[in-house]
Amino acid sequence: MKPRMISVDQKITNTQENVKELQEQIISRVSQDFGSESLNFIESMSDAIKNVSENQKKSAQMTKNFELGFENDLTKVMIQQQLASLGFQMTLNVRNKVLSAYKDIMNMPV
Repeated sequence: MKPRMISVDQKITNTQENVKELQEQIISRVSQDFGSESLNFIESMSDAIKNVSENQKKSAQMTKNFELGFENDLTKVMIQQQLASLGFQMTLNVRNKVLSAYKDIMNMPV
């Protein structure tokens, strides 16, 4: 059972590394295309996404520790899960608003 958990963790790590590489490529391309003004916005959005990702990882780890018996405080686990859930929902709503604004701009007559 232990080797399966390691292989899953390795797959998650590989996926996370791929996502990080893609984020770095997007940031470098946007900074080349738009200059440093948009880079501040991109950095702040990137930091926000990283924060949400860290909260989700922490939540998953705390849940795993609770299930294995290493963590005894259920309230801490539940609060961390709610923080991760709220962060993800907020990120999803921001993405939806950005896509909506993009569609509105693309449909404007010139």
